[in-house]
Amino acid sequence: MAKSTAHTRKQNQPATQVRPEPCPDAAGIDLGATVHYVAVPPERDKQPVRSFGTQTGDLQALADWLIACKIKTVAMEATGVYWIPLFQILEDRGLEVCLVNARHVKNVPGRKTDVQDCQWLQYLHSVGLLHASFRPPAVVCAVRALVRHRESLVRSGCEHLLRVQKALDQMNVQVHRAVTDITGETGQSILEAIIKGERRPEVLARHRDHRCKKSEAEIAAALRGDWRPEHLFTLRQSFEAWQYHRKLIVECETELHKQMDGLADQTKEAAPPKMRSDKRCDEPTRQHLFEKFGVDLTAVDGVNTQTVYVFLSEVGPDLRKFESAEHFASWLGLCPDNRKTGGRPIGVSTRAVANRLSTALRMAAQSLSRVESPLGDWFRRMKAKLGAPGAITAAAHKLARVLYAMVKFRQPFDPARLGNPALRRARKENALRRAARELGYVLQPIQAEAVS
Repeated sequence: MAKSTAHTRKQNQPATQVRPEPCPDAAGIDLGATVHYVAVPPERDKQPVRSFGTQTGDLQALADWLIACKIKTVAMEATGVYWIPLFQILEDRGLEVCLVNARHVKNVPGRKTDVQDCQWLQYLHSVGLLHASFRPPAVVCAVRALVRHRESLVRSGCEHLLRVQKALDQMNVQVHRAVTDITGETGQSILEAIIKGERRPEVLARHRDHRCKKSEAEIAAALRGDWRPEHLFTLRQSFEAWQYHRKLIVECETELHKQMDGLADQTKEAAPPKMRSDKRCDEPTRQHLFEKFGVDLTAVDGVNTQTVYVFLSEVGPDLRKFESAEHFASWLGLCPDNRKTGGRPIGVSTRAVANRLSTALRMAAQSLSRVESPLGDWFRRMKAKLGAPGAITAAAHKLARVLYAMVKFRQPFDPARLGNPALRRARKENALRRAARELGYVLQPIQAEAVS
């Protein structure tokens, strides 16, 4: 019996064919570490393929030749970081630069040379078969460079902090058991006293802050160690290196705020009060980010200021490059890569992408397991259904769509749109009644039992 469902009819409908627009004023560039090969249409120059060096003067000469050939748009592969200086020079000269993924422009089988590669790029671009990769405006790129540099400083500082911990463990000085955080006020005071030469546990324990849960006697017992000069030397150098990285991070954040001032403010109003307590939330930073986006993205469960920093630096406050939330999620690699051949699916898993925002959203999604909210309940249901990895991807996808709608349409976060609290309570109650009935019990409210 033939199927006649609406879904089947929709599948059998022919897809709308999108014809590529030809671009006769196109050039192609094959990038290298020491030489760039450039191809223009054959009728534009007697020597349509030329090679240029990679020094700034050579890049300026390359741009002059393209302008002389009346080129309006240029295609190049995203090869390492070699493309960045040339991209910026060509963009400053008024040329449209199409930065493409190297996987999308593989040449046909045969001999592969740099000359053939640039000619192949030029041909594909001239017939409109290339799609440019997303690159935010220059002011956002400046913020992105500093945010990424700050991340590298944080990672380097953490490595030195691990060496501090290792040196303490080798001397059996258990500072991490005496205090919760060795980078806190008490932990740093104890480490500085050790570096200055103090070895008596009872004296070191006097640096205890009054808010510490453990007493001085308990802290002193944990600070008795086997002091070795080689480990003390490692401890001193690693601790000083960590402090130096903290100073660099503060300087980087100061410069980052200066670069963020180049972004237009979307609002001058004060940020609304925080919907939840978060010790990691920096209120001035939250206010600054609120001004740039016009909405408080930290109101979303799992999203903190660091996540919003990554969003601002990787995408920016303008999302017009992405037609819809589906396009945005696809760019992040958070939606299924549905590929079919012969009417059968050959791939449904998400694409493997190297995207810092995608990683930040996955980390935010992972924290939803501890949140009591509609998003947290939904994550726990997905975790029971799909497992932890699948639930994290699905939650990151949902967070991406929520943030997209908030930024593009300037809509504040409304938890009620993600789930009805009364309905959620009713579902929990029904689940409890069903479990009690299966075990042979009757579930009764506490109030009704008290009245009787």
